[in-house]
Amino acid sequence: MGVSYHALMTIDPGNLGILTHPHPTLRMPAQPVEEVDDLVRAVAVRMFQLMEEAAGIGLAAPQIGLSWRMFVTRDPEDETKNSVWINPELEVIEDSKESDEEGCLSLPGILVNVNRPLGIRIRGLNERGEPVDEVSNEHIARVWQHEHDHLDGRLIIDRMSSMDRLRNRRALRDLKRG
Repeated sequence: MGVSYHALMTIDPGNLGILTHPHPTLRMPAQPVEEVDDLVRAVAVRMFQLMEEAAGIGLAAPQIGLSWRMFVTRDPEDETKNSVWINPELEVIEDSKESDEEGCLSLPGILVNVNRPLGIRIRGLNERGEPVDEVSNEHIARVWQHEHDHLDGRLIIDRMSSMDRLRNRRALRDLKRG
């Protein structure tokens, strides 16, 4: 077995923090995680810490500067249910859509109405490298879709209506100025 791509990187999970827009890593498509090892597990633990500190319910690896196809979630309907999703794939299983307001830890102070499919199947690996497969039409399905967007370099501001753009223009300008 070859050396995984992240084994060559020097990563100290304790030094990772949440990046904010317009950091370029947020716009880069993430690469698959080749091996679920101790570093991946340590990063997942740190991601949960950062997510909790920021009172979030999801956090993707690109949001902490790692171009990995991985995110963590906490189910808003069952706050004891924390999940790690490595190399996740989504499948729409219910075409009907619903609009709801979404925020993002990388876009503090910005809220956007996002129209998303209701029913989603997610497949990937957990922190032990085991296959996982879940289906939901609850709020967690929206969270999966939001975090999966991060893996493709997409942000909620890419889904803004003209009204959302007007409502959030000052916050966006402040973020760009740093």
